[in-house]
Amino acid sequence: MNTRTVPKQFLELHGKPIIVYTIEQFQRHPLIDGIVVVMLEGWIDHFNDLAKRYCLDKVAAVVPGGDSGQASIYNGLKKASELFPTDSTVLIHDGVRPLIDEKTITSAIECVKEHGSAITVSPAIETITLEDGTGKVGQIIERSKCKLAKAPQCFVLADILSAHERAIVECKSDFIDSASLMQYYGHDLYTVEGSPENIKITTPSDFYIFKAIVDAKESSQIFGI
Repeated sequence: MNTRTVPKQFLELHGKPIIVYTIEQFQRHPLIDGIVVVMLEGWIDHFNDLAKRYCLDKVAAVVPGGDSGQASIYNGLKKASELFPTDSTVLIHDGVRPLIDEKTITSAIECVKEHGSAITVSPAIETITLEDGTGKVGQIIERSKCKLAKAPQCFVLADILSAHERAIVECKSDFIDSASLMQYYGHDLYTVEGSPENIKITTPSDFYIFKAIVDAKESSQIFGI
């Protein structure tokens, strides 16, 4: 994102930080009972001020992150297990995915209750190839069989916490996300299809896409489109 002073989740659109847009989606959802935020330790006080300003009263705790994404998720799960029953449904989401919607959250919760897991996906809209290591195009994968894994990734709290604790004992710290960790430890993963708009804001172009979508939605409300 080429920002050296402000973490990307605190970049603002129309005066509101990205992370607030994100958490507001869960704050407003009637099936969400509480939110645990995992945060860069030096920004916790600033976030707490934002939570008060934007009335994010479902935020039950804010905890510092770890040395990796995997460790940060574990910190959040550990705190969640102290605050909520271990048979709760937990939705693991990126602070920089502010375009998550109510329908996807609801579908994910229902899927966990039925199957024990819910991985948010969207259809692949580009051709996907595997490189052969020589610079030539390798296998071309049929697009209709491909999905892009996104967030939230959702599980029963006890199951995902147990998998993390096994990984700690076995010194396995290189899982790319919760889905890969859970699959490694033998859990079946079920998918729910989310909106293609549910992008992760990683680059400047992602931010401009986010801005365009937010502005378009606001215009549609104003003009009744």
